[in-house]
Amino acid sequence: MAWNIVFEPLIPAWTIALLALPGLAALAYAAFRRARGAPLRACAFAVLITALANPTIRQEDREAVPDVAAIVVDRSQSQEIGVRPEETSAALEKIAERLAREEGIETRIVTATNDPDGEAGTALFSALEEALSDVPRERIAGAIFITDGQVQDVPGSAAALGFDAPVHAVVIGRKGEKDRRLRITEAPRFGIVDEPVKLSFRVDETSAGEAPAGESARVTVRIDGAEAATADVAIGRESTVALRLSHGGPNVIEIDVEEGPNELTTLNNRAVVIANGVRDRLRVLLVSGEPHPGERTWRNLLKSDPSVDLVHFTILRPPEKHDGTPIGELSLITFPTHELFDQKLDEFDLIIFDRYKRRGVLPLGYYLNIVEYVERGGAFLAAEGPAFASPYSIYRTPLAAILPGQPTGEISVGGYRAEVTETGQRHPVTAELPGAAKSPPEWGRWFRTIDVTADHGEELMETPDGKPLMLLDRAGEGRVAQLLSDQVWLWSRGYEGGGPQAELLRRLAHWLMKEPDLEEENLSAAAQGGTLTVKRRTMADETPPARVTLPSGKEREVALEEVAPGRFEGTTEAAELGLYRIQQGELSAVAAAGPLNPREFSDVRATADLMQPIADATGGGVWWAGENADDTPAIRPVREGQDAAGANWMGLQRNEQYLVHAVHQVPLLTGPLALILILGALALAWWREGR
Repeated sequence: MAWNIVFEPLIPAWTIALLALPGLAALAYAAFRRARGAPLRACAFAVLITALANPTIRQEDREAVPDVAAIVVDRSQSQEIGVRPEETSAALEKIAERLAREEGIETRIVTATNDPDGEAGTALFSALEEALSDVPRERIAGAIFITDGQVQDVPGSAAALGFDAPVHAVVIGRKGEKDRRLRITEAPRFGIVDEPVKLSFRVDETSAGEAPAGESARVTVRIDGAEAATADVAIGRESTVALRLSHGGPNVIEIDVEEGPNELTTLNNRAVVIANGVRDRLRVLLVSGEPHPGERTWRNLLKSDPSVDLVHFTILRPPEKHDGTPIGELSLITFPTHELFDQKLDEFDLIIFDRYKRRGVLPLGYYLNIVEYVERGGAFLAAEGPAFASPYSIYRTPLAAILPGQPTGEISVGGYRAEVTETGQRHPVTAELPGAAKSPPEWGRWFRTIDVTADHGEELMETPDGKPLMLLDRAGEGRVAQLLSDQVWLWSRGYEGGGPQAELLRRLAHWLMKEPDLEEENLSAAAQGGTLTVKRRTMADETPPARVTLPSGKEREVALEEVAPGRFEGTTEAAELGLYRIQQGELSAVAAAGPLNPREFSDVRATADLMQPIADATGGGVWWAGENADDTPAIRPVREGQDAAGANWMGLQRNEQYLVHAVHQVPLLTGPLALILILGALALAWWREGR
């Protein structure tokens, strides 16, 4: 409850002032003349002016409201280093205990973690703003930050805070901490597969002084988890290594520097770059044994891809055709067998024999060259026609050593819909092929099959009566595929609704050329929205859990559940920023949460430099917590304008705000009372002057 006197004029104040001027002049004249009634007339005039000002006694029923002090606790990843978590908790406990003993202060504890995107680093002032968004600025007593000092959103001025109260910081860590960190200076975003690309980086070692001259550190570079290069590099100088991307699509390049002596943490000893591998030109050799309706299908498919450099030959004039036409009058070129199958064979990424038959065009030695080409890592696709079941079959050449299907000599004729086998439902070439989900599949019929006995390899497609239609196999380091029908072109023509011919042949070609996305045994992972998703593709019926190594070095297991035939998935929390390593048997994968090289780890040494300017601007202070929680400063209440920080104490501003629940007003000078006083004073004045 509070009492005070307030004035609530009955007329505007300027009107009262105008009315008072003549009265003051008359009173001054009367005083000059020494009139006997002048004092009484002055009293009457004073009562009149006071009555117009309307003095009122006001009684307010007040309730004091507490001031609000915020404690912002930094729980970012850099605060998880060493004993910082324990020291942070001890400092928080001590400060909260001391605040609890202060009357009239409400404490709000705000915990700030990493920015979800990882781009902003440690954002403590954003967390403070959100926590105090519902508090009037007049009630804010101050803010206390418990942090390692690596704060990336410190405002540039005190005005930007939005309140007038001291800001204090308690720094967790040690002065002069030593740390080694790796920084990428130039990295490729794209690179041609099997062509060298340059990666530049720098290793810095910081402490209270500069890095010692002449020191070196060992750096290891990995691509997709496999070691690609090692080198001893000078600390404090830019270094460059040349790498080769092994496949198309994303290539994850990791650079690790060995741990230094007495180093604070190894979290920033690693950097990651993702470079997209681009094949310069895929060189494909297509050899058609004879003209047929499906020949143009192959040509159109391969020519539609701008990254494919197609060399196509059709055997129109075999050696046995002798009709007496002079060579000089022929428009057909001679098939360059020696150049293609001897001199430049290794320049091709894929060789396709489309309905090719043995006709004396290629000597047996060239077939042997193809076998050796495949075993060294090449790719061979045979699209078989009726000739495969004849004495002219290419199976009667050295190619039999790599072909998985042996012809029986029979050809099956009659309409049927190709079906994906149980193995094919798991294999990436035919898994989830459009139209294959229903039985029979929703695509057009074929009308011819070359019967074979599958000696080895994987059977992905078959006829309704179980005859093989597509066989895949490995030969040495290379790969081989057989299509046992020459009527896949019917799908491209839209016969009976057509079918996924382009998608099927695209997948088949990419599998032959060892694209990672088409591997049967594949492990991949992606981190998004705080969740790490691990994906496993396998031909097996089950798969063991994956072992995940977190950026901090901790490990956990992730169970994988089957979501489709041959496809398993599992998820786990990805709260830490940085690189996650996933291992399952001989397979490995990596995934980055947040930015590849988080700002949070650019410098993890404790510092007071970033918080000192804002503390000085608001009258606050910065203290180092030390190993003992009792070293945290004491807390004192201060008034606005007073010093808010000392050697071992911090001040919180007392604003003395309150809420008014009710107001009671009583006029001091009512109209009748004022009239009586005025008339009485004037009557006395007249009486005095009449004597």
